[in-house]
Amino acid sequence: MYINEWSVKMMSTKEQHLRKPEWLKIKLNTNEHYTGLKKMMREKQLHTVCEEARCPNIHECWAVRRTATFMILGDVCTRACRFCAVKTGLPTELDWQEPERVAESVRLMNLKHAVVTAVARDDLKDGGAAVFAETVRAIRRKNPLTTIEVLPSDMGGVYENLKTLMDARPDILNHNIETVRRLTPRVRARATYERSLEFLRRAKEMQPDIPTKSSLMVGLGETKEEILEAMDDLRAVGVNILTIGQYLQPTKKHLKVEKYYHPHEFMELKEIALAKGFSHCESGPLVRSSYHADEQVQSAKANE
Repeated sequence: MYINEWSVKMMSTKEQHLRKPEWLKIKLNTNEHYTGLKKMMREKQLHTVCEEARCPNIHECWAVRRTATFMILGDVCTRACRFCAVKTGLPTELDWQEPERVAESVRLMNLKHAVVTAVARDDLKDGGAAVFAETVRAIRRKNPLTTIEVLPSDMGGVYENLKTLMDARPDILNHNIETVRRLTPRVRARATYERSLEFLRRAKEMQPDIPTKSSLMVGLGETKEEILEAMDDLRAVGVNILTIGQYLQPTKKHLKVEKYYHPHEFMELKEIALAKGFSHCESGPLVRSSYHADEQVQSAKANE
């Protein structure tokens, strides 16, 4: 009897590991743009979330679109979110030369739109806000025609830190709620659903003319009703742009995928989001927060 129960349990466990569907196959492209950009990142001692978070779009963005999302404040995060592949630990460095290196890289890449994110730095009193803000200013000095999107953590909910960043006047403030309210404690570390909403609300309050943006991963066990509730919560705090993408398990140590959404379901979610008042929604299996970010900005401005 014990053997039968164990066998049933093992079968159930195997059934829970879903196979990736056909629409999640990725075409790799490692042309000279890809290798050149990777070489430049290493020479400038820069990190990208594209590499650290194992983004599925890295080959398209680096090789075809020649875009990248810079990750500042080092490559060690003080949080250990169960969906994220960025390494965690206690950072020891704070590099004040990094803003200038990022700005110079943006110039060399001739970017029209630059995205800057960062690891969470709960070890710093300001959460890294001063370096973040200086990075925005440095990019602006060297690249006056480049639009700048920032993607910070909640900075511990210290709104003076958010003000430091918003005073630098980025073109887009992006902060991801990542998942629905019910799943947040299991998915995110040292972050709360309400704190992220308040962070986005405060950002809009500080600089009403700066569009705000957020992102949802699906496939973690959420219901459609919970996704719609999250949309309503984001609209209630004035979020303009929403991205929705499929969660992909980066390693066996991370949360497993509960469901793979079909492209038709992503299209439906996009239609619902636009009907709820978002000025732009990017929704698809491989969509990530910074995916086609330049197009998102232009579309959002056109629909405001």
